[in-house]
Amino acid sequence: MPQHTPTAPVCRDCDGFATATITTGTRHTDGSRVTLRITCPACKGAGHTTPAVRVRVRVGK
Repeated sequence: MPQHTPTAPVCRDCDGFATATITTGTRHTDGSRVTLRITCPACKGAGHTTPAVRVRVRVGK
């Protein structure tokens, strides 16, 4: 059960998991794996999105 309510809406593309680490299958000389860090392009690694600003535009005369 969550303790805190999120203050900003969670990103719909990454569900709040903004960064993923992917192994490439190769290893460094010390034996550790080579990894790539990928961030969500929609939220740019924040995990949440800013709410859309609603703007009212009058069309016509």
